[in-house]
Amino acid sequence: MEMPSVDEQPLLVELDDNAAAPEAKRLMRLAGPLVASGILRCALQLVSVMFVGHLGELPLAGASLATSLANVTGFSLLAGMASALDTLCGQAFGARQYHLLGVYKQRAMLVLTLACVPIALVWANTARFLLLLGQDPAIAAEAGAYARWLIPALVPYVPLTCHIRFLQTQSIVLPVMASSTVTSLSHVAVCWALVHKAGMGSKGAALATAVSYSTNLAILSLCTRLSGACKRTWTGFSMQAFKELRQFADLAVPSAMMVW
Repeated sequence: MEMPSVDEQPLLVELDDNAAAPEAKRLMRLAGPLVASGILRCALQLVSVMFVGHLGELPLAGASLATSLANVTGFSLLAGMASALDTLCGQAFGARQYHLLGVYKQRAMLVLTLACVPIALVWANTARFLLLLGQDPAIAAEAGAYARWLIPALVPYVPLTCHIRFLQTQSIVLPVMASSTVTSLSHVAVCWALVHKAGMGSKGAALATAVSYSTNLAILSLCTRLSGACKRTWTGFSMQAFKELRQFADLAVPSAMMVW
């Protein structure tokens, strides 16, 4: 007899004394790939900073400072806003209103894209802000240059983080882990090519983040498209995505504050 998939199994069942082990296995099938993919995505910026560390103390100090600033003012903020999809897509999927998942994802991408405008302005003026806070001018200049070259990473990061949330609410976690694994491994080669081969130095390490995010997004989109796993939840672009943007922002902003 064929076992039901994870998303088809009931959340509330009568448990007996021997039900703990099967329930734990079920949770691990979901949590394990999610944890692994999250760690692998975080490793991208770590690898970039490691490559910069071979260039000297000053580039390392600037890259480390810029990475910390970018995580706090940008990536964490956007990831928190995207977490609103956990609630909205989860409700829609549970109510069998599958088409709404695609609408919510598009709506999230629109709101997060708007949020990228002030984030990009902050990153573009990182050196000035650090100087106002009393940072060493040389380190501030290095951090400012690194942060400016991180701005292109916002372009693929927004659809990537929304697409991942879109898949997670459908219990589609293995493709997310697989794409994160391939991206993390290829990121080493991308960093080497841009930092050393192309001679871009620390700027190449920052730009490598954008390249790898784009790679992750392309792999993930291609896998889900070819597998047909989202044929019920993704029916194409819809004008409904431009509606109720304020309502989504009202949910996304508190979610972002919790992560921030």
